[in-house]
Amino acid sequence: MDLQTRKISFVQEFLRIQNEEIISGLEKMLKKRKSELFESNLRPMDLKQFNNEIDQALDDSENDRVIKATDLKSKIEKWI
Repeated sequence: MDLQTRKISFVQEFLRIQNEEIISGLEKMLKKRKSELFESNLRPMDLKQFNNEIDQALDDSENDRVIKATDLKSKIEKWI
C-alpha cells in the first residue's frame, strides 16, 4: 500500500472515531512526533552564516527595519 492510500485509509478511520479521548491522544501524538522530527533535522549554522545574520540584523536596526517587542507581542496576541 503506497503512502497516499495509507493516508486516505487513516483519515477515513479517523473520521469514524467517536471518542474524544482517542482524538485528544492522536492530536498529542501527532504534535509530539512532528516536533521530534523537526528537532532531529535541526543543524547548527556555520560561522559564516552566523556572521551574515548578525550583519543583517545590524543593518536592519540601523535602517529602522525593526519592531518593538511590545508591538510584536500585541500582534502575536491577535493570532490566537
